Amino acid sequence: MNRSVVITGANGFVGRNVGLFLSKNGFRTTGLVRKGRTIHFGKAITTGTLDEPSLVQKIRGSDALLHFIGRGKQTVDSEYDLVNVTLVKNAVALCKKAKIKKIIYISGLGVAKSSTLGYFISKYRAEQELVHSGLDYTIFRASYVIGRDDPLSKNLQQQMKKGQVIIPGSGNYRFQPIFIDDVSRVIIKALEEKKFSNKIIDLVGPQVVSYNAFVKEFLHEKKTKVKKIDFEKAYHDALHNKGPFGVDDLGIMVGDYVGNHKKLASLARMKFTRYQEILKLGSVMT
Repeated sequence: MNRSVVITGANGFVGRNVGLFLSKNGFRTTGLVRKGRTIHFGKAITTGTLDEPSLVQKIRGSDALLHFIGRGKQTVDSEYDLVNVTLVKNAVALCKKAKIKKIIYISGLGVAKSSTLGYFISKYRAEQELVHSGLDYTIFRASYVIGRDDPLSKNLQQQMKKGQVIIPGSGNYRFQPIFIDDVSRVIIKALEEKKFSNKIIDLVGPQVVSYNAFVKEFLHEKKTKVKKIDFEKAYHDALHNKGPFGVDDLGIMVGDYVGNHKKLASLARMKFTRYQEILKLGSVMT
């Protein structure tokens, strides 16, 4: 095989896990990282904005670029468009200069033209940059990706250490967790098979689960208090940068976004891992 891929966001949860998986499965991998960061696979190249002229020659002719940089929380110094849109534009320009024809992008489940949430709006704009780029693109709209040290599990573990886990509102809103190793396998298929070309695909696991049920199974009879709070209070805390959730975290949670797993399974033709198996094996624990 010996195909070569470039990975942005190589230090993030998805980037580092996919990079390791690809490296172990015959791919030559190059991770683009910020200054002072290292990776545990392939070759590391330092970049800040993906538009440094020196980058082009270093990655020229690679088979694909996997763009995993994204921001899920907005601040005064780092707004969504700066990261989620501008860096996609830079990634597209970099691909064209370096003669890279394929780009794979992780977007978010729930992104749509009708989106009103700031995070989703930026992701939709990023998607449109790729759709109109002229590159061979595959866009994955991901639900929560879980595995060792994933953000959702880390959040729950941090709450457990404080003695209680908070559930905003009813907790009946749903999601479709997908195992990081399954994500890596799907990405390999997207790199190798034309049927993934120029498509937007829901990247979701085989089961729909409520947040209530997931938290209960995550705790697995541990003596941790579960406290439900009014959604209004959770939102107020988030506005003042308190509590375990951000404003857009809450918007995504209560959005109750459910994706099309059947389409993904039909394209990938592989067996997907049930989230209970991941929790049972302790695969999310640090």
